[in-house]
Amino acid sequence: MTPGAPPFDAVVLAGGRSTRLGGVPKAGLVLDGETLLERTCTALASALHLTVVGPVPDDRPATRRASFVREEPAFAGPAAAVVAAFRASSDRAATRPAAPWCAVVACDMPRVGELLALLLAEAAEGGDTSLVAVDGGRDQPLAALYRTDDLAAAVDAVLARGSADNLSMRSLLASVSTRYIPVPPGTTHDVDTWQDARALGVDVP
Repeated sequence: MTPGAPPFDAVVLAGGRSTRLGGVPKAGLVLDGETLLERTCTALASALHLTVVGPVPDDRPATRRASFVREEPAFAGPAAAVVAAFRASSDRAATRPAAPWCAVVACDMPRVGELLALLLAEAAEGGDTSLVAVDGGRDQPLAALYRTDDLAAAVDAVLARGSADNLSMRSLLASVSTRYIPVPPGTTHDVDTWQDARALGVDVP
């Protein structure tokens, strides 16, 4: 963990359709002998609690400490996945209070360890505003460190109105105060296509 970093929980989104990969799950793609999900879970090893939203993989050491949940219905989008993770966290609240911060990341960013270190270092400087990475001029809501209470309140507000199915992340985060943190170019690059996979050094079937 980054020296002086605040305690945090983490949510990993790993249940998309991978349409542009022909349905091949991104979480199971391999880089340097690790699946992308394993790599992400390893990078988040200092999280007090780790929730993966997606299918449970074959037994892999790096993912054993994670709790797995699934948005309902499956493939309802990233906002629905975040909502599912927070609902599961609410069920655990009686036995373990949530950490003040919550990292929310996609499972297919090979440089997630670098990303997390940057966001935690920023959080360690103080402040109570959620932190969203900006890479190449684009803000990345799935590469972020949120204030847990603020994100939980946003989730509660969505559920009070109805369902999170196919809700956009921007709609979910509309009430969350955020500060944009520039990160080195490529830090949040992910695997949307096989061309992306090759560029990032991911094994291509």
